[in-house]
Amino acid sequence: MQQRAVETRQLILEAAAEVFDEEGFKAARITEIMQRSGTTQGALYFHFSSKMDLARTVMLAQRDSVVLPPGPDGLQRLIDTTLFLARELQTNKLLRAGVRLAVEQEEIGFHDDAPYRDWAEVFRGQLAAAASRGELRNGVDVDRLSLLLVGCYTGVQHFSKVSTRRADLPERIGDLWQYMLLGIAPPQVVAEMVVNPQMYLRVAG
Repeated sequence: MQQRAVETRQLILEAAAEVFDEEGFKAARITEIMQRSGTTQGALYFHFSSKMDLARTVMLAQRDSVVLPPGPDGLQRLIDTTLFLARELQTNKLLRAGVRLAVEQEEIGFHDDAPYRDWAEVFRGQLAAAASRGELRNGVDVDRLSLLLVGCYTGVQHFSKVSTRRADLPERIGDLWQYMLLGIAPPQVVAEMVVNPQMYLRVAG
């Protein structure tokens, strides 16, 4: 019974992510989420107290919806991670819905920067490793840079969503790195970094 409850909760989350991603919070209907998940109203409200509770859970689950690519910690892995996330935003509905809800949260009634800080912490870990390996310029503050990178990434992905439904997102993230690297890394490190958006799928969605 416990395993069935876990599976039911996950089905609801995935269905809710689809609906929130396609329609946004305000237009999303609980009945449609129930229909897509194949669950009853009782089952849904057993796991989530309201539509807002369900949306907040989807928003906060975005980090857990992806398994980041492996590799030695440092600047190259950070670049690879951001390009991987660009691909995931084209295909991963739970991540995509979580990002949409985070961007639109003030319209819903949320005021929670946890999703952004979660990603900033992921980026900070790789930047700290890069600093220890001598891959960053002297004076680069990894805490401030991690927050800046999250802000830049958020804006780039939102612009790509509006303009091409994220079909060009890997290329836009590649452009971000081409210019950001010049400011944060020594020339010899910049020359060693590989920024290759073509290694990731590009799917309009």
